[in-house]
Amino acid sequence: STQSTGSSGINAEYGGRKFDMMPDDLAKGDMMELVIQSQRMDLGKISYNPDFENLKEGFITKFKVFLKRFTAFIVKPFIFGSKVTYVDILAYEYLDHIRALTPESFTPEVSEYMQRVADLPNIAEWLKSDECTNKTYTINSPKAPGWPGFPKKD
Repeated sequence: STQSTGSSGINAEYGGRKFDMMPDDLAKGDMMELVIQSQRMDLGKISYNPDFENLKEGFITKFKVFLKRFTAFIVKPFIFGSKVTYVDILAYEYLDHIRALTPESFTPEVSEYMQRVADLPNIAEWLKSDECTNKTYTINSPKAPGWPGFPKKD
């Protein structure tokens, strides 16, 4: 990709190149990356909005449309077929964040896709490790007026 919407996309693509995780069709990879980053930005916009509770349902409705399209795009077992790409890692991370907000919105196909990514040996090892950031960090800033995301603090 010659452009990226944020540092996570740049870092993910760098990892994709370094670890041979680039999609065979780079243009489709770029497009899917940008769609995921756009969805991530939409989540950030409402999470940092003090009117989060009133905006949440509209976001979830739009997200369900995204999920329907995403499900049609998945070529099993991964987004671009049998090869795991950096786009799968980006998608997993974003979907995991949204699952914390609205788990009931997930279709069985998307949940199965996420499980396939989570079951990849290196991902599974990281998710079980103490370094797994979703055990210690919120998705957004803990000071986000709308929704900081997991973990829930008592």
